[in-house]
Amino acid sequence: MDAYETVRTKLDVREFAKKKVPASVKSQILEAARLTQSGNNTQHWRFILVQDPANLKTLAKDSKWGKWVENADFAIIVLTDPQFGYHLIDAGRVVQDMELTAWGSGVASCVFTGLDEEAYRRDFNIQKNLTPSIVVGFGYPAKKLLGKKNRKPLSELAFLERYGSKFSPDKLS
Repeated sequence: MDAYETVRTKLDVREFAKKKVPASVKSQILEAARLTQSGNNTQHWRFILVQDPANLKTLAKDSKWGKWVENADFAIIVLTDPQFGYHLIDAGRVVQDMELTAWGSGVASCVFTGLDEEAYRRDFNIQKNLTPSIVVGFGYPAKKLLGKKNRKPLSELAFLERYGSKFSPDKLS
């Protein structure tokens, strides 16, 4: 699947089939994370892959909005270094690359925040200099997905040259 098609069809999924994701796909998803650009090439992020069902339940328990992750095949905790002002931007970039890589292999995903930071530190041995910024749950979707998104039209979201100046593809040079 080409990059645009992957972006066009990728959906967030919180219901996963019991089918296991192969180790090679998990490795490829982590490789995509490693290859992601970071501010000033600091590569400050770290990743904890969680695949044991008991640990997935702990991830769910230690979150406000990620209760569904206990049914994922695996999850990745993205840790960032808050000393860098761009650490959350880098977290978003790395998550996007992991999710698009997964989707290209037929693996669905969804993110959550609302983490109990102290519980995560305790339960996953996270160092003080790193922040658990976001978690991504992965697995094969439980049901067939249509890949149709409910999005506003570009004409409501994009402007040409200045805010309020209507964007239209025919105005592009």
